Amino acid sequence: MYCIEQMNEKMTIKFLGAAGTVTGSKYLLESGNKKLMVDCGVFQGLKELRLLNWKQPEYDPTTIDAVVLTHGHLDHTGYLARLVKLGFKGKIYGSAPTLKIAEIILKDSAKIQEEEAARANKEGYSKHSPAEAFYDLKDVENTIPLFHPVAEGKWHVIENDFKVRWQYNGHIIGSTFIEVETNDSRLVFSGDIGRKKDLLLYTPKKPEKADVLLIESTYGGRIHPEEESIIPELERIVNETVERGGSLFIPSFAVERTQLMMLMLWRLLKEKKIPKIPMIMDSPMGANVLHLFHASRDWHKLKPEECDEMCSHFQVVSNYRETLALREDNKSKIVIAGSGMMTGGRILNYMETRSGNSNDTLLFVGYQAEGTRGRKLLEGATEIKVYGKWLPFNMQMEHIEGLSAHTDQNDLIDWLSEIKKQPEKVFIIHGEAEQASALQQHIKEVYQWDSEIPQLNQKVEL
Repeated sequence: MYCIEQMNEKMTIKFLGAAGTVTGSKYLLESGNKKLMVDCGVFQGLKELRLLNWKQPEYDPTTIDAVVLTHGHLDHTGYLARLVKLGFKGKIYGSAPTLKIAEIILKDSAKIQEEEAARANKEGYSKHSPAEAFYDLKDVENTIPLFHPVAEGKWHVIENDFKVRWQYNGHIIGSTFIEVETNDSRLVFSGDIGRKKDLLLYTPKKPEKADVLLIESTYGGRIHPEEESIIPELERIVNETVERGGSLFIPSFAVERTQLMMLMLWRLLKEKKIPKIPMIMDSPMGANVLHLFHASRDWHKLKPEECDEMCSHFQVVSNYRETLALREDNKSKIVIAGSGMMTGGRILNYMETRSGNSNDTLLFVGYQAEGTRGRKLLEGATEIKVYGKWLPFNMQMEHIEGLSAHTDQNDLIDWLSEIKKQPEKVFIIHGEAEQASALQQHIKEVYQWDSEIPQLNQKVEL
């Protein structure tokens, strides 16, 4: 029996991120004198959005009682160390894999920021003097002790006022949607919803009740092809690249997407559908996530022996010198490297010397947010800015959309199918304007539910 203090005071929610845009997921829920933050991500993409990360928040981080996380991606967890730097001292809750991924990502992010700040100061290409890291490894070390893992599928009482449950959601390992009960109301935060048919992950669970619903809309207006049908497309891209004497470079998110690409490439090699060429995973974070897959068997479909055999066919890069040697090597190879939207990471080291090579192929396998290097290239850019320098981009470019870890419009609509009573409020979040509007219209057509697309920093009384 749970004992929840029912204050019966007004409850509000403030949309601090992923409102009118995809990234920066952050929602501040206030009930009585308690404050709960749901997700704590950074903005990515457009410069005006990235600058918001540096802005002094309109709320006081020291007054937030707790943070609950849907999953570990940077746009849902990347602000945690900054929040701590600004004085937050509460507890941070999430599934065990989510917290491990958050630790991996925050450490990697801090290291990249420290290195890029040092490089900018050395080469003088930053407008700031001196250039500083958004947060550093010390800030991350101060954040990790605040982590508290929770069991999936069970209710947990947080700060006496909030009863919270984390439910399996596909998308990436450890990902969940979050249900919050307070003042006799249930709020559902969708997080990022995974696909019903996924090679690596199980089908997402569905909510059965929602008085207030926040649903993502990354692909709110699109339909994905079946994942299995994409493997022949990957086969074609590999073989055409090798026939030209080039190498295939795949910018990839270190969590789930990298492991999925490794699985598909390994299966193609096993079936002798692609030639035996070096396959490289150049992502320290991705290597750490592979260990997490071994340790989190209940969260994915991959058998331990499959994981071992798959990994045996990949060279996992352990240091920066290997990256520098590999990018100068003209023999055909496949390189998977972060980051997935080319906002940073090892993929930029390869672009520094390979972007002008027309025999090479750059393959996008995930969502490219507005304003990112990846999005600009998809929209036809003929130059790429790397470490303060503009370089010609002559690589062959391919894009396999159906590999997204986000579900599409059909499955988003289906995810709502078990909610028995119409929610009092529905908010469409985590999507660019066109995708959010498309989902809003389709929800109205199918369920006759009215919904709202909130704006950044909008505060709503519930």
